[in-house]
Amino acid sequence: MQDLAGKTAFITGGASGLGLAMAHSFCAAGMRVAIADIEQAALEKAEAELRPSNAEVLALQLDVTDRAAMAQAADRTEQAFGKVHVVCNNAGVAVAGTVEQMAYSDWDWVVGVNLQGVVNGVQTFLERIKSHGEGGHFVNTASVAGLLPFPGLSVYNTTKYAVLGLSEAMRTDLAAQGIGVSVLCPGVVNTNIFDSDRNRPAALQSQAGPATISLADQLPDDEQSARIQSLLANALEPSVVGDMVLHAIQKDEPYIFTHPQFAEMVVARHQEMLGAFERWRSYREEHGV
Repeated sequence: MQDLAGKTAFITGGASGLGLAMAHSFCAAGMRVAIADIEQAALEKAEAELRPSNAEVLALQLDVTDRAAMAQAADRTEQAFGKVHVVCNNAGVAVAGTVEQMAYSDWDWVVGVNLQGVVNGVQTFLERIKSHGEGGHFVNTASVAGLLPFPGLSVYNTTKYAVLGLSEAMRTDLAAQGIGVSVLCPGVVNTNIFDSDRNRPAALQSQAGPATISLADQLPDDEQSARIQSLLANALEPSVVGDMVLHAIQKDEPYIFTHPQFAEMVVARHQEMLGAFERWRSYREEHGV
């Protein structure tokens, strides 16, 4: 979608961090933008921040796990701006801990927002985009944790791997209908996801004590400072990623990789897989199967 001026974008998790950065980039490109977020105060602040750009902005309070509320948000967006062309399923949360430390409440919360929230966005908007016949684009926010298995992020990894697979399948399914799909796989960005527990529903509070997503908390004390400094050194400002997302939509890029320093780790993982294919080929030959 080269010409985005006058078209409408819907962004979940749009009141802060990556979502708000996307909103700024889209507004600068002349788009109408609906920002949906669970935090009302953050929505009001974000709306006030975007208004001076003379952009057309709609702020909607939304829990992405609520399908009926998602449909209502889509209706309100269409009532305000008309056809929706771009949907950014960006809302996300995280908890840290090895898989044996996770409780059902951790799984239910993170899977509900990070994966089911994306599914709800796709299901709600896909037929609407198809029906107007003007094409469109989905951007699903995964993570570099959807490409690499990081220690202490068992639940988060699960959801981000799933979002990556969903996005790749969607891209194949929808290409003939003029609907593009990009998956955003950022590394560390200067957002407030490290404080995502602030929005955790009371019914899904951790059964294993206070939740944290700091990777450093999984390390010995003498390694924590070095890890934190390393993470911060590679942190991008959200505005950089917002512009990358805009570019990906315009160029129909399938993958948005914000941190190229992870490339070697991804290559090493794939080489390990290729080695496994070869070992199992040899196994079948040796056993005549």
